[in-house]
Amino acid sequence: MSNAVDLGFFDAIQASMENETTTKDNIRSAVRELDRTNRNITAVLNRVHSSSKDQVPALCAQARIYFSDIQIHISDLNKLVPTHQYYKYNGLWSGPMQQACFLATLTMYLEHERLITVEELEGFFAVKVDLDNNITDFQISVEEFLHGVVSLTNELSRLAVNAVTSGDFSRPVRIGKFLKELYSGFQLLNLKNDSLRKRFDGIKYDIKKVEEIIYDLTVRKLIVANTEPVQEVVSTGADVNA
Repeated sequence: MSNAVDLGFFDAIQASMENETTTKDNIRSAVRELDRTNRNITAVLNRVHSSSKDQVPALCAQARIYFSDIQIHISDLNKLVPTHQYYKYNGLWSGPMQQACFLATLTMYLEHERLITVEELEGFFAVKVDLDNNITDFQISVEEFLHGVVSLTNELSRLAVNAVTSGDFSRPVRIGKFLKELYSGFQLLNLKNDSLRKRFDGIKYDIKKVEEIIYDLTVRKLIVANTEPVQEVVSTGADVNA
C-alpha cells in the first residue's frame, strides 16, 4: 500500500529552503564588504568638517580611491542575485546602497558644489540607475539615489556649522542657496514612498538651520547675504513609487 503522503515533497521543500538560505548568506557577506567600504569613505569625508577648504580636494581624491572597491562589491552582488529576482533580495543591500549613493553625492558636491548627475553616479559605481522602474538585472533604484541626495542635505547643514567654526563664512551662504534649489527640485516630484517622503519633509529643517547661521553672520556683519525663505513650488510631477 502506497503512503498517503509523499515525503519526497518535503525533501524538495527542504532543499529549496537550504538553497534560499545559502543565497541570502552569500549576499549578506557581500553586503558586509560594501558596508565596510562605505565606512572607510565616511571616515575620510568626515575630515572635511575639521579641515581647511584647501585640504578638501585631497580628501575627495582619497575617497574616490575607495569607490573602485564599491564597484567590485556591486559586481559581486550582481553575480549572487538570481536572474529576475532583484526585488526579492533588494532589502538586503538597499540601506548600504543608499549610503554609497550619499557618499558619491557628497564627494561630487565637495568637488564642484553642485548636485551629481545620473551619469556621474553611474560612473562612480559602474552600474546603471533604473530610471524606468523596470529592473531586470542589478541596478541602482531611483529611491536609493534619492535617499542618498536627501542625506546630503543633513550633512551640508552640519558642514555649514563647522565652516563658520573654521572661519569660512561664505560657505554657509553657498550651502543655503544649494539646499533651497534642491528643495524646490524635490517639490517637483510626487513622492509616494512613505520613507522617502518623510525624509524629504526634513529638508526644510536643514534649510532653516543654515538660514539661522546666515542670519547670525549677517547680524554680526561678517557677511552680506540674501536670506530669502524657501519658495513654495506647487507641481504635479512624475510619480516616484516605492
